[in-house]
Order: sequence, then C-alpha cells, then structure tokens
Amino acid sequence: MAFKVVHYINQFYAGIGGEEKADYKPEIREGVVGPGMALKGAFKGEAEIVATVICGDSYFASNMDEATKTILDMIRKYNPDVFIAGPAFNAGRYGTACGAMCAAVAKEFNIPVISGMYPENPGVEMYKKFAWIIETPDSAAGMRKAVPAMAAFALKVLKGESIGKPEAEGYIERGIRKNMFYEKLAAERCVDMFVSKLKGEAFETEYKMPVFDRVPPQPAVKDMAHATIALVTSGGICPKGNPDHIEASSASKFGEYDISGVMDLTSEKYCTAHGGYDATYADQDADRVLPVDVLRDLEREGKIGKLHEKFYATVGNGTAVANAKKFGAAIVDKLVADGVTAVILTST
Repeated sequence: MAFKVVHYINQFYAGIGGEEKADYKPEIREGVVGPGMALKGAFKGEAEIVATVICGDSYFASNMDEATKTILDMIRKYNPDVFIAGPAFNAGRYGTACGAMCAAVAKEFNIPVISGMYPENPGVEMYKKFAWIIETPDSAAGMRKAVPAMAAFALKVLKGESIGKPEAEGYIERGIRKNMFYEKLAAERCVDMFVSKLKGEAFETEYKMPVFDRVPPQPAVKDMAHATIALVTSGGICPKGNPDHIEASSASKFGEYDISGVMDLTSEKYCTAHGGYDATYADQDADRVLPVDVLRDLEREGKIGKLHEKFYATVGNGTAVANAKKFGAAIVDKLVADGVTAVILTST
C-alpha cells in the first residue's frame, strides 16, 4: 500500500494567481495540484498525494495562527504518513509558510515533514530544527532538480532507512548534534586536520563556525552642521494605505517616499506595513520608528545641515538576506546620487 502524502503549495503554484491573489484563504483539494504532479511521478507509485493544501502567501503571513489552525483541521481527516511543503526555493513568504506548517504538522500529528528551500530563504533559519529541508536552487528553474530530491528523501524517511549527514543526503544542516564514536581521540583528529590545512589538503571540520558579514565602519562626519542626513528603516513605515504594497513579512520590495515639507509623521497620513511587531504605537505616531520630527528639530537648530527629502522603507520581518542586500545596494546608489552625507538606519 502506498504511503499517503498531503502537499502544501501557495496560490501561485496552484495556478490561482500571483501577488494579486496572495490573500487567498486556505483550501484543500483532493489529489494532485501543480508541482504535485512532478512529485507523483518521482514517487513511482510508492507514495500517493491524497490531498493538496493551498494558501495565499500574504494571507498566511498576516493570519498565521488562524491559517495554521484551519489547515491542520483540513489535513486531519486524511491521516497522512508524511507532509510535504513546497518547494519554496528563495520565496521568503512562501518558505516561511512552508516551514511554519511543517512545524505545526509535526507537532500535531507526529509525522515526518519535508520541505525544499534555497539556503538563504528566511524559512530555513526559522524552521530547520523542525523539518527536513532539502536544499534547492534559488528559483523555480530548479524544479526538476528539487522535486526528485524531495521525493527520494521522503521515501527514505518513510521506509525508516538511516539518514546520513546533510552533505550526503542533500538536506540543510539542522543545527542538531549527535554523539559519535571515533577510533581517534578529539585531540588527534584536531591535529590531523591542522596538518592537512598546513599542507593545503582537503579536510572537513567537525564543528562549523557561523559566517558573519563584516562591514567596516565609515569615518565620522566632521561637519554635521552642513551634512545632509537621510532616514532608512526596516520598520515598514509608509504612507497610509501602503501604496507600494510592501509585504508584512518576507518583503520583496522597498518604498521611496517624499517628505519635502513634512514636519511630523501623523497617524492620518502614515502607518507601518510591518507584520512582525505590535503596530499599535507605530500607527499612532510613525515618528516612533522613523524620527522625522526629531530630525526637523535638529535641522531647525542648525545641528544638521538638512534632512534629505526622501526616506526609504522596507519590512525586515523574515526578509531574505539576499533581498536585504539587494535593497541596500539599490538604496545606497540613490542616496549617493542625491549627495547624502550620512544615513540613520532605524528598526523596530
């Protein structure tokens, strides 16, 4: 008898629509939808997709608790052997939803949960301890590579076969360490690795250290009284109504807003698009996140030359590192072209 699979996808892969349908509410359909067809082929009859859950990325991000409960109730009657979400590649909101549902399903039904994502997808860092996440390319162009890998791994888990190291099996390291027995003591292994490194030979560390970007600090501004200061925020501050539709989580864009002559960010004209913190106080007074009022005071007092006439905003909540770097580079180009001296970066 074939293993029973419930598959989770977003509105795009279900063929419902793109960003204009991202608020699509959860539904479940019998059988295979979208990329599930490729999964079905890769299972070769050993597993069957009994149902497919569909949910819009924005709806899930804005209604996570409600959406999760609804989807769990939908899945329950199918009594699946495994839950598969995605693949989400480098789509941040989709990856976050896949990860969140994997974690919820594992907790609720105690079954294996598997997804597929690009390593820089924010869903990886958030949920890798709760799910097996197969490493995929960064876009759907890698679907033919991702789906067979996910299917093969799912079957291996379902059959109770031994799961090897991440590099051998193709899943992303989960941050879980296991005790191992070796013929050599740790000190001997350490010396062997050190000798290999000195010789320029290949070696594999037993404990990988995190890699952090190092950004060298810029020289101090010497003449603030004649400096042009700009404001940039990841706190989601934007004109009322969020005209650029910046996502509440896993942002795919940033906004550029003119504040020429604006002395105060009032609640009648400004709000936050951010979905990762209680927006009450930011919506009451956006200056709490983006201090335009204070900078205008400093401008009036002659302590700074002037406040730049534009500010830039995005949402940092779950946003992919790759997107954040792209936003930063684009914003810097604009600020440099406008002759900005220094930038104040604000968060939440």
